[in-house]
Amino acid sequence: MNNQPILQAQNLSHEFDYPLFNALNLELHAQETIAIMGASGTGKSTLLNLLCSLLKPQSGDVIFQNRKIYSLKKQELLNIRRDDFGIIFQAHYLFRGFSAYENLQVASLLSKNAINNALLKELNIDFVMNQGVGELSGGQQQRLSIARVLTKKPQVIFADEPTGNLDKKTAQEVMNALFSYVKNNGAGMIIVTHENEIAMQCDKVYELNDLELRVIK
Repeated sequence: MNNQPILQAQNLSHEFDYPLFNALNLELHAQETIAIMGASGTGKSTLLNLLCSLLKPQSGDVIFQNRKIYSLKKQELLNIRRDDFGIIFQAHYLFRGFSAYENLQVASLLSKNAINNALLKELNIDFVMNQGVGELSGGQQQRLSIARVLTKKPQVIFADEPTGNLDKKTAQEVMNALFSYVKNNGAGMIIVTHENEIAMQCDKVYELNDLELRVIK
C-alpha cells in the first residue's frame, strides 16, 4: 500500500445548530476501504459530504492528490467530482424516463469508459437492462446506481448506506463488487453504514461519537 494517501482530511470541523465534529483527521490510501459508523445525528453523512466535495467545511482541509480541493477554482473542483469521485447516494438519482441500459450509457459517454457487462452480472442486474427505471425494484435501482458510478471508474468511492435497501444476500453481492473494484483499480472507498457486519469487512472502521472519530478496527 502506497504511503501517500489519495485522500486526506485535516482538522475538519463542522456544525449546524450544534457541533458535529471538531479537528477531525482521516487518511485514505489506494486499495483501502474505510467504514464510518455512529448513531443518527452524529454527522456521518455530513462528513461524507465534506470529503466528497459537496459541502465546504467550516474549518480544515480536504486534500486529494496533494491538492486542497476547497481552494481550487470551481471548474477544477467540478472536474474532480466528475472524473475522480464516485458518489453513491441513498437516493438513486437515476434518469426516470430512461431504460436501465440508457442510464449506464450516459455514464459511459461522459467518462468514455465502456459498460462492464461482467459487473452487471456480478450485481445481478444484467437481465433488466431493457426495462425502464420505474419498472425496477428499489434494490435493482440501487444496484444500477452503483453500476453507473463504477462505470466512470472513480479514484475514490463515497457511499452513504449503499446496502440500506437490500436484503442480506444482495447486500453482500454489492459489497463484493465494490471491494473488488477498489482492489483491482487501485481506488479507495469510504462508506457510511449502520450495519456492523458490512462495516467490519472494510480495512478500517471508525465510529463518529462525541465530536471525534474513534478507531474501532
